[in-house]
Amino acid sequence: MQHTHHEASLEATPRPWWRRPVALFVRHYLEMVAAMVLGMVVLYPLWTLATDGVAADWVRRPDVEATVMSTAMALPMIALMIYRGHGARPIVEMTVAMFAGFWVLFPLLWWSSVDEMTVMMVGHVLMLLFMLVAMLLRTDEYTHAHTS
Repeated sequence: MQHTHHEASLEATPRPWWRRPVALFVRHYLEMVAAMVLGMVVLYPLWTLATDGVAADWVRRPDVEATVMSTAMALPMIALMIYRGHGARPIVEMTVAMFAGFWVLFPLLWWSSVDEMTVMMVGHVLMLLFMLVAMLLRTDEYTHAHTS
């Protein structure tokens, strides 16, 4: 089958930078972080409102607070991934990566080796790192365009 000059030139045209695999990978990561920030800003305050005045000590425990915050951050990220057409396995992996950032620190918290602020600060950094690792382990999932 012969290609016309026009067809050949279309095949040789490089993709724009925003459609290249690295750009798509970075876009996916930044979109998920933005969704997580949205959850932290919009959903997490609902927990604070719902538990305002609750006398139970467990409500204010740092491990409970970190888990609730992870949940608030995960929900819009999950919704975004579903909207973008990701499958169940990558969604579960990304969600686990988000919770793991905090959960790996809980034993240190329980043994009083770290304080609440350390759990919150280091937990968020680990969350972002674990998410990046999950993406790097499945680069084919994150280096092509999904539905928008």
